[in-house]
Amino acid sequence: MNVFEYQARDLLARYGLPIPAGRVASSPEEARQVAERLTKRPLVVKAQILAGGRGKGHFLSGFAGGVRLCGDPAQVEGVARAMLGGTLVTAQTGPEGRPVHRVLVAEAPQIVGELYLAILIDREHRCPVLVGSSRGGVDIEEVARKDPEEIHRMWIDPQSGLWPYQARGFVARLGLRGALLNRASDVVVRLYRFFYENDASLAEINPLAVVEDEEIAVIDAKVGFDENALFRHPEIAGYREELIEDSREAEAVKARLNYVGLSGEIGCMVNGAGLAMATMDMLQRCGAEPANFLDVGGGADQDQVAKAFGILVTDPKVRSILVHIFGGIMRCDLIARGMVEALSQVKPKVPIVVRLQGTNFGEGKEILERSGLPIRIADDLADAAEQAVAAAREAR
Repeated sequence: MNVFEYQARDLLARYGLPIPAGRVASSPEEARQVAERLTKRPLVVKAQILAGGRGKGHFLSGFAGGVRLCGDPAQVEGVARAMLGGTLVTAQTGPEGRPVHRVLVAEAPQIVGELYLAILIDREHRCPVLVGSSRGGVDIEEVARKDPEEIHRMWIDPQSGLWPYQARGFVARLGLRGALLNRASDVVVRLYRFFYENDASLAEINPLAVVEDEEIAVIDAKVGFDENALFRHPEIAGYREELIEDSREAEAVKARLNYVGLSGEIGCMVNGAGLAMATMDMLQRCGAEPANFLDVGGGADQDQVAKAFGILVTDPKVRSILVHIFGGIMRCDLIARGMVEALSQVKPKVPIVVRLQGTNFGEGKEILERSGLPIRIADDLADAAEQAVAAAREAR
């Protein structure tokens, strides 16, 4: 689970990392009030979305940039007005962009140099890895692609942790010396403690800036957490509702369903993450894009199945629905009853293709056939995908 930048700043500040003063705002007037309380100039206004590349992004309205420097509170209010309620498009959002509901207003210290620093999980080595570069900033992806030798790595033993002498040695490889080396090393140690104690999967600072008076400042931060460990961190888990920008995903969270909204036109309901991925791959092979990832899991009850189907049939982008169920722990007849219940309530206007296999699949097919609902039955995955794609094209 990734969080917004303003949330990441708050969490990192508790571990003593040097965060420039600032606050989040959800209206232009609030942004101006925040700016008036900040004492240093210039200020920066940053659109809050869960995607990178904001500085080089653009709004569908034509306003350029999701990160803008401002000289006074009046300018902050004007920039916030242009950003809030708009849709920001970056290299990571795709052409549809992401809506901006909040902006961060913060002091913008004079930057002398930019470093890159991150801790993430290396699954091949099965341990955290510290990653750094002396060439941080908005072009770090280009640095990694063109000059990979500029990216330094150090693997961390999770049992012994990260020691200060190791942090100093790593920071020295980034070219820092003297007081700057000590300050940056302290940042590395504190960042790892945050990473470890909060079950993080990513803690990235870009840039970690060298600013005036030989100080260090965290200019931008991105953090993500292992969702399976959120039960240990109720405060972080509480951010979940603020993070959901898609109404479909909000409904899925309430129903305890594994759902991710996508931009295609074929709704998918599958049991099992691997089967869901295979189904989505088959749709793409047939020339279509899925509208979602939806894994109802092996332990869903009839009510959850009905709610899952309700999410799909009320999605305005969906032109056909593909249900792919392999009955094991979850029986096919249970899925069929849930589908009939949901469809009877919602009365969908899009064609539905169903492929059932496994436990009680015969009974499940009979339930669907007797329902009188407009459901097409497929015998294998390829046939199901082809029927769903063809149905979507017909509907289009």
